[in-house]
Amino acid sequence: MKLTKEEQRKRRKLRIRKKISGSAERPRLVVFRSNRHIYAQLVNDDTGQTILSSSTLSLVKAGQAVKLDKASAAVVGKDVAEKAKAMNIEAVVFDRNGYKYHGRIQSLAEGAREAGLKF
Repeated sequence: MKLTKEEQRKRRKLRIRKKISGSAERPRLVVFRSNRHIYAQLVNDDTGQTILSSSTLSLVKAGQAVKLDKASAAVVGKDVAEKAKAMNIEAVVFDRNGYKYHGRIQSLAEGAREAGLKF
């Protein structure tokens, strides 16, 4: 029986999560991609808490005009990086959540790096 794309992604996700985890000094930058939006959040795995988050959905609600493409993913990456810098977080562990590193995922990561996050 062939696995669906979602099942394949979940298996990749489990392999990745065995190897990485976030801490207070270096939280995990988790990315989730849906068909309409992209979401990013910083997670401290020691306490199990989300430190901060950003998404195209929250940027649209904040009044910024955002298309749902690679450029908007880069804006979300920059927004996460700016919020992290405000909280004195400079280094993160990138968790692509089982998605391939291309397209919107890559744009988000590059946007965060441009804004000053190290990973």
